[in-house]
Amino acid sequence: VLTLHMVIPSKTPACVKHWQISSVAVMSVDLGSEWMKVAIVKPGVPMEIALNKESRRKTPIAVCLKENERLFGDSALGVSVKNPKFVYRYLQSLLGKKHDNPQVAFYQKRFSEHQLVKDASRGTVLFRNSEEMQYSPEELLGMVLNYSRGLAQDFAEQPIKDAVITVPAFFNQAERRAVLQAAQMAGVKVLQLINDNTAVALNYGVFRRKDINSTAQNMMFYDMGSGSTTATIVTYQTVKTKDSGTQPQLQIRGVGFDRSLGGFEMDLRLRDHLAKLFNEQKKTKKDVRENHRAMAKLLKEAQRLKTVLSANAEFMAQVEGLLDEMDFKAKVTRVEFEALCADLFERVPGPVQEALSSAEMSLDEIEQVILVGGSTRVPKVQEVLLKAVGKEELGKNINADEAAAMGAVYQAAALSKAFKVKPFLVREAAVFPIQVEFTRETEDEDGSRSLKHNKRILFQRMAPYPQRKVITFNRYTDDFAFDINYGDLSFLGQNDLSVFGSLNLTTVQLSGVSSSFQKHMDAESKGIKAHFNMDESGMLLLDRVESVFETIVEEKDEESTLTKLGNTISSLFGGGSSEPNANVTEPVQDEEEVHTEPGKEQGQKEQGQKEQGQKEEAAPQEEKQEPGEKQEEEVPTQEKTKGEALDSKADPQVNTRLSWIPHGRSALGLQDLTDRDLEKQEREKTLNSLEAFIFETQDKMYQEEYQAVVSEEEKEAITTKLSEASAWMDEDGYSAVTKELREKLQELRKLCKAMFFRVEERRKWPDHLAALESMLNHSSFFLRSVKLTPEDDQIFTEVELKTLDRVINETITWKNDTVAEQEKRSPTERPVLLSKDIESKLSLLDREVHYLLNKAKFAKPRAKAKANSTASESSSKANSSKTEEKVIPPKEETKDKETTKVVQPEEEPPTKEPTGQNTDSSSQSQPKDETASTGTSAKATILLHVQLGTQLSYNFSLYK
Repeated sequence: VLTLHMVIPSKTPACVKHWQISSVAVMSVDLGSEWMKVAIVKPGVPMEIALNKESRRKTPIAVCLKENERLFGDSALGVSVKNPKFVYRYLQSLLGKKHDNPQVAFYQKRFSEHQLVKDASRGTVLFRNSEEMQYSPEELLGMVLNYSRGLAQDFAEQPIKDAVITVPAFFNQAERRAVLQAAQMAGVKVLQLINDNTAVALNYGVFRRKDINSTAQNMMFYDMGSGSTTATIVTYQTVKTKDSGTQPQLQIRGVGFDRSLGGFEMDLRLRDHLAKLFNEQKKTKKDVRENHRAMAKLLKEAQRLKTVLSANAEFMAQVEGLLDEMDFKAKVTRVEFEALCADLFERVPGPVQEALSSAEMSLDEIEQVILVGGSTRVPKVQEVLLKAVGKEELGKNINADEAAAMGAVYQAAALSKAFKVKPFLVREAAVFPIQVEFTRETEDEDGSRSLKHNKRILFQRMAPYPQRKVITFNRYTDDFAFDINYGDLSFLGQNDLSVFGSLNLTTVQLSGVSSSFQKHMDAESKGIKAHFNMDESGMLLLDRVESVFETIVEEKDEESTLTKLGNTISSLFGGGSSEPNANVTEPVQDEEEVHTEPGKEQGQKEQGQKEQGQKEEAAPQEEKQEPGEKQEEEVPTQEKTKGEALDSKADPQVNTRLSWIPHGRSALGLQDLTDRDLEKQEREKTLNSLEAFIFETQDKMYQEEYQAVVSEEEKEAITTKLSEASAWMDEDGYSAVTKELREKLQELRKLCKAMFFRVEERRKWPDHLAALESMLNHSSFFLRSVKLTPEDDQIFTEVELKTLDRVINETITWKNDTVAEQEKRSPTERPVLLSKDIESKLSLLDREVHYLLNKAKFAKPRAKAKANSTASESSSKANSSKTEEKVIPPKEETKDKETTKVVQPEEEPPTKEPTGQNTDSSSQSQPKDETASTGTSAKATILLHVQLGTQLSYNFSLYK
């Protein structure tokens, strides 16, 4: 289903190719409100969930910042039970929020242990522990993303920088921008922010590619996570592309959501219920609800309880030492749980109806409703949802926890230049409409002048993206301003509207308008054009603004009288190229450009309703046209166009793509915190190594093999130092810095180095000497066997054979002398028999034998003269040859069992005369009949097994 191919430029230098091969992996982060899942793609690993340090497939989004300690994931959760004040969780609901947003107050109520203050410079939120310890949600999320990157790199075993990050489909511009800022602080290059429901739909479609055809199939994905619920309608269909032929495509058709409906609210209600039960038991006079630590314990138990009640009708909740060392124990039933959350279950169908409304579809058009998200495992949720959608059953054929992460990492591979994947076209949809608003002075019929407010729809609700739009202003000749705002949000409920934030995205101030008209007084103005782009991440950008003029020019040879010239301005939203060459040939008329993902293929244009940038015409009646009405294209004739760049400034309160500096309230930047974490890890590693060395070495001093190699003086010195180090550890070691710990460890290792060396050498002797002895035996047998070969058939030179003979004798002499010398030495002295010397002798002998073996392997038998003698003559010669030469038959031909004899260089190798062989001359004159006679066959095979430490065997043939 998934095909990934690495793409490396053929002309790239070798060093660059190596770098690309070792660091081409990409990652995805499914960023939920409670959990995150990290996935990777690397060469040889198509798509895989990265395990965390606890070998789990999902990691809690939690950060612990306490004094000099910073913990993440499960380690941070462990601290939250004891010190919840220092652990930050559920950050998603605070991203991009002003301090006066109701969502901030709601968060404060849920997590009363935290102090949320206003950031004076940005008006957003800060977590305040002290004057020095203040962090924004974006900074904390940046730490989480940096941690996720570390998990991915450890799992992939190579550096990773590029990532696709999932966000809820209902995230607005400010919330998406906050995630991008967090990623920027973490050093993560965001290839794309992908809506989590789109990532799920992509994962579903990729593994069902064969089932997608030209007939549209509508699926609904119902995702209830920890913090929110989203229903998404997706249409799967194959479409024709310009460059790649027919390809599958998914199109987001409708989205409905409930920002606060999720499993965490159920957990909180269960927690409060458990607190009520404990207070009713009156085991203490204190109210458990006023103790942050006790409530954190109850929340942990409530989360476990909810999971258990999904499969059981009742369960016994219990917490040891909940408050004042009093234990808590109480039975909770599923019926009680469902009663506590009755109003939440009533909200389950809401996102379904909203998604159908936005898609202008009915339930009859939906083929299947598929469950996503951990909270859909609650039986009551499934019961209510099944009744609401009127289907026979709910789809459970995807991994509810990991589908988004896997879909996002597929998209990451598709966007990366290092991989090639099968195309799967994705058409996202903007959940919130965006419009341009401006005020212009007009002249009434009575001659009076008044201000008129105008609105032009830029992106309607559920408009596809990525997409480009152009708005043309025709009646301005002087500097002016316009606003970019959200459009009609009446489809949102009151609660969603209250937490949505400002409806104004930015205000654009244009200057240089009047000067542009003065420069081109002889030309006809075609208006001022503002070019907008909603990119793959759903972020709105204003690329440029320009004034356009047309003038009549004379026709030149081989040139059209219509020539277009244009200049562009710098990007409005901070940075970016000021002269995008790809746009200099854009037509002057109103336009809608639908751009594909960078470097990727895009399906055919949308078959549904398309939107057109609105143009303010000169005629008053045309100004009254309905927003979204398509404009007729203007086709200029015999005119020359000129573009005049305009300067623009934007209100930065919610501006997109602005450079953003993180808050360093703690006097330590995020990089400093990361460096501190690395230093802490290094210290812990060194501390553990020192502790282990002390304890293990103290134990070794009582082991027989160590006692045998140390003198009493050496043993006393080592034991004393170890005792001193152990005492130092108890007094000062656990507070010592890394440098002190490292120096102490190096000192002990140096003291024990000689003892460890002697023990290690004595451990290696038996195997090494056995391997050398075996090599000598087989080499000697090989040499003696070769020497038996007749002179006419000999393939080795006299020098080659003498060289092998010399090496064998020298090795035997060295072994005997060195072993004898070693036996005279005390075990406490440095050994003269060293494993490295034995390995060297083995290597030298192996090299000489291998040289001869390879030569024999490729040697060809010498041609024999054809026998013309009679059968009787041949028979007599064959019989006489038995007594004149020794024949070495193959091992498998030997009938009698013999014990293996160790052959010394001066001994003859054992040979066996062939018995019962047919010596008729026909056996020699018919070389094809190899079974006629073994003893007199044209070729005899010698089978040797030369054993080294690695137990290698060699087979070679000699011809005779």
